[in-house]
Amino acid sequence: MPRLMPRFMTTRMRAIPAAGAAMALAFACLAATATAQPAEGSGGSVARFEPMDVFQVEYAADPQIAPDGSRVVYVRRSMDIMRDRQRSELWIVNRDGSDHRRLGAGSSPRWSPGGDRIAYTAGGQIHVRWMDTGETAMLTQLLESPSGIRWSPDGQRLAFNMLVPYPAPQLTPPPRPPAGAEWADPPIMEDRFRNRQDGVGYLDFGYSHIFVIPASGGTPVQVTSGDFQHQSAAAWTPDGQHLVFSSNRNDNWVHDYRNSELYVAPVAGGEIRALTDRNGPDRSPAVSPDGSLVAFVGNEDRKRTYQLSRLQVMNLDGSGGRALTGALDRSVSSPVWAADGSGLYFQYDDEGNSKVGFVTLEGELSVLAGDLGGTSYGRPYGGGSFSVANDGSFALNQTRPDMPGEVAVGTPGGEVRRITGLNQDLLAARTLGEVEEIWWDSSFDGQPIQGWIVKPPDFDPSRRYPLILEIHGGPVSNYGDRFSAEMQLLASAGYVVLYANPRGSTSYGEEFGDLLYHNYPGQDYDDLISGVDAVLARGYVDEDNLFVTGGSAGGIMTAWIVGKTDRFRAAVSQKPVVNWISKTLTADNWYGYYESRYEGFPWDDPEPYWRFSPLSLAPNVTTPTLIVTGEVDLRTPLSESYQLFHALKFRGVDTAVVRLPGASHDMSRRPSQLMAKIANIVAWFDKYRTSPRPPTMQ
Repeated sequence: MPRLMPRFMTTRMRAIPAAGAAMALAFACLAATATAQPAEGSGGSVARFEPMDVFQVEYAADPQIAPDGSRVVYVRRSMDIMRDRQRSELWIVNRDGSDHRRLGAGSSPRWSPGGDRIAYTAGGQIHVRWMDTGETAMLTQLLESPSGIRWSPDGQRLAFNMLVPYPAPQLTPPPRPPAGAEWADPPIMEDRFRNRQDGVGYLDFGYSHIFVIPASGGTPVQVTSGDFQHQSAAAWTPDGQHLVFSSNRNDNWVHDYRNSELYVAPVAGGEIRALTDRNGPDRSPAVSPDGSLVAFVGNEDRKRTYQLSRLQVMNLDGSGGRALTGALDRSVSSPVWAADGSGLYFQYDDEGNSKVGFVTLEGELSVLAGDLGGTSYGRPYGGGSFSVANDGSFALNQTRPDMPGEVAVGTPGGEVRRITGLNQDLLAARTLGEVEEIWWDSSFDGQPIQGWIVKPPDFDPSRRYPLILEIHGGPVSNYGDRFSAEMQLLASAGYVVLYANPRGSTSYGEEFGDLLYHNYPGQDYDDLISGVDAVLARGYVDEDNLFVTGGSAGGIMTAWIVGKTDRFRAAVSQKPVVNWISKTLTADNWYGYYESRYEGFPWDDPEPYWRFSPLSLAPNVTTPTLIVTGEVDLRTPLSESYQLFHALKFRGVDTAVVRLPGASHDMSRRPSQLMAKIANIVAWFDKYRTSPRPPTMQ
């Protein structure tokens, strides 16, 4: 199997081939640009990727290989055009790609240790399917939805996590209305440190605990106790007597939110004992096959913007801890033991590409597979997962710029092969934009920066195209060489698209990821502008038709850019933060920025918060700027967008706000909203675009 090197080398410049009235007008504008001439040599008409194609995209998630390696069950995600939502179904396929068929509705499938059953969730309950007969049974009658299903080693029990509610606090009982009266709902008192979550809303009052239920059905038994949260999946010890899990059961756990420890609890009841005791997050426990070791992911918290999570092992009693991936300058996740206990499988991101790796107990590293992911169909983010059979074979979902997530299987040191083709019918009839990798040096300090260029279908290098700089969120995240419906739609509209991983992005090591510590937005601005100049140097971009957009952190940087330069003809800032003082006191994750992102608290010294707020640059903005945000976004609240809108409106800059009703921070959860967002972006840019369209897009 290929070895991981301490320093990562990448071939640069690698080409990747790629197999309301106002709303209606925006869709029409985008659809009009998506009509293409037949591709050369195609023998017929091959259309561009179109807005309505979003409803046809499917992808594989959560692939689970059978213990004997013979089959893979996975979650097949598709779009319901009538309900405008994603739907999830369980499908199964032999490892050679044969006998590919539907099992039924559900998610989170997990094979029993003997491979004779699959446990899964559907309708908020735990179900089991017997693989020999196809019979299914609903095991539970739960009042709250379960998560984190894990089989006991003997296949006789299932562990899972579930919320245990408690009564909402109140200072006094509300007045009682007379019979038949239509009074307002009673007031709700809030006293929790963390009380809201984007995409969920106000959280239910309660604590998450770990339960165990017989695999043949019965009454769940609560294993953990106390006023603590136990939200991550537990790991069984081989004897089935204990569960190892991650939580924070310290007295000050509410305010000590960056910390977590590993604990062990007897299934039959008894003392819960801490295995770790350090300042930092310890999570994702995995117990070795012989029960002697516990692997986990974690780090000592230095309160920085970005810190590596390393794979570590210790004895089951908590002693003898050591890091296994110290030589790997990348964060890792999802450890899985080899059946013989010789080492662990894990996943990580490297230069915008997600991989499956293996490390021995001596710390020897190897790469097993790349291109992991494909579950973020909107923008080219990472993600994905893998599973491992007893013989060492594994399953994963894979993506490329011309391919949403598909199921693949592989063996250590052997071939990795895709065994599904969920989008072959759609993509065979579409001409996608070619995606090309590009590197450049930042004008600030020479840092090498990686990016990707998406070219319009039927690209002609002798023409001059308008350019869209599209900026990722986070900023502690990464884009990569992955499928992206959004990038393809922008390219189909006749634009060259540049997306990149400026400083602060993950997958380039701890130092690079931490360059925005107490300095955000910072020189990531220089990295991105240098990328625009690098693409301009290629000669096929019209320097008078530059546009910029991005979401979340990308929306922040978009608002920052137009306050720093007027070289872009128009901008679309998606779900931005423009005032760090208001953001850190109103967002669902309001507590997550003190110290690690900015110095101290805004009430002690507001100057750093204001200095890095795009709103402070509002007097400089002359660029026409559209702002797009979900109406129920709790991560970057709508009030942030309106602060920028009002400032630019008052100054006479052409601006507008597009609100997506019912949308949270993830504006792609409903396919029509992803389409609407892109349609409005293209319509805004087309409004200011002066370069002529190529003949195929007139």
